[in-house]
Amino acid sequence: MHADIEDFHVPESEVVDRASELLRILSDPTRLRLLYALAQGETNVACLAEIVGANPAAVSQHLSKLRLSGAVKARRQGTFMYYTVADPAIHSVLRAVLGEDAPEPAAPAPAPAPARA
Repeated sequence: MHADIEDFHVPESEVVDRASELLRILSDPTRLRLLYALAQGETNVACLAEIVGANPAAVSQHLSKLRLSGAVKARRQGTFMYYTVADPAIHSVLRAVLGEDAPEPAAPAPAPAPARA
């Protein structure tokens, strides 16, 4: 059957596993809201907690899972951690699941100023 279909193939297991993990991470409404917010630009836990209407401790737990999955990355500035989308595929996935409500990808954040000696 499938042999008659030109260019038929099945993705490698690693590709399917990565996609499955990303979909599992996105299946939580709070994490989906966090990614939606982060797709619009870099921000910190306090701002994200206010945006998604959750307490900062819960937001931190969700961000930890998103970091471990590779969906977001963090940088420290003083006592604050700033988060942003790390995986460009997130923008495509948000467009696929949210349609026209998906945010446009944010412009890259400016590089931090060098430390003064």
